[in-house]
Amino acid sequence: MIDLDYRTAFDLAPMGLVMSRNRLMVDCNQQVLAMFGATREQLIGQSFEVMYPSPAEYERTGARIIASLGSDGRYADDRVMKRMNGELFWCHVSGRALDASNPHAAGIWSFEDLSARRVLKVDFTGREREIAALLVEGDTSKQIGKKLGISPRTVDVYRARLMRKMEAGSTAELVNRLLAG
Repeated sequence: MIDLDYRTAFDLAPMGLVMSRNRLMVDCNQQVLAMFGATREQLIGQSFEVMYPSPAEYERTGARIIASLGSDGRYADDRVMKRMNGELFWCHVSGRALDASNPHAAGIWSFEDLSARRVLKVDFTGREREIAALLVEGDTSKQIGKKLGISPRTVDVYRARLMRKMEAGSTAELVNRLLAG
């Protein structure tokens, strides 16, 4: 019989869990290892950067978390992440900073692999991936621009590129195609 304690619950949780300090992974569960195709040695003590498609996306996401963190220290979004073999996939990430005034000091993060529902079929640039994720959340060009520190017009240019790549005639069609994969 399995001893039911907090460590067992953490390790066997059906969702990926990571505990962090200063954007370094200090612990993770079996689901995260399976999701990212990693060993504990590849993740523990490492920066979250190893899970991102590029260093720039890692940096921009970190800045976005600080800017968007709720007063309760919570944050959530859908983003493209990278498995250890280089494969990119859609992932829902939610978490909580233990101190909202210092979001990266310590946190608890959950990861849900969305690839069964949202397949990444088109090769997007890092910025296109960020904008696609925010469009799926329902953000306007103005909201996206504010979150990413770019002008709404620049967002519109990227949205047009995404629409061409996805062969979508409208933003609504683009979002539906992004959600469908």
